[in-house]
Amino acid sequence: QVQLVESGGGLVQAGGSLRLSCATSARTFSNYEMGWYRQPPGKDREERELVASIMGRGGGTGYADSVKGRFTVNLDTAENALYLQMNNLPPEDAAIYYCRFRTPTAQVVSWGRGNQVVVSS
Repeated sequence: QVQLVESGGGLVQAGGSLRLSCATSARTFSNYEMGWYRQPPGKDREERELVASIMGRGGGTGYADSVKGRFTVNLDTAENALYLQMNNLPPEDAAIYYCRFRTPTAQVVSWGRGNQVVVSS
């Protein structure tokens, strides 16, 4: 099992920026995908949406349409950390943000505990 610990959430005014971090214990996997998901207020766990993802090998990234151009995901393999830079935040981006680790065959899937982001209007 891979341990994931998020940090960096909090309260920000609309139009502001936040940077989320996810420290991971994953060190021995040859390939994997890491991603940021979010669960908006009032939504169930099953309604979590993918915000951004990045491959451990090659660094290919993907983003939800709603965050393209505003969010940037990057992976620091030396630090074993995943980051999400979020800019120009509107209130609709408020959610609990989760870090996820997954191997290509889903043999290992791990979630962090979540980190709340609140955007005031």
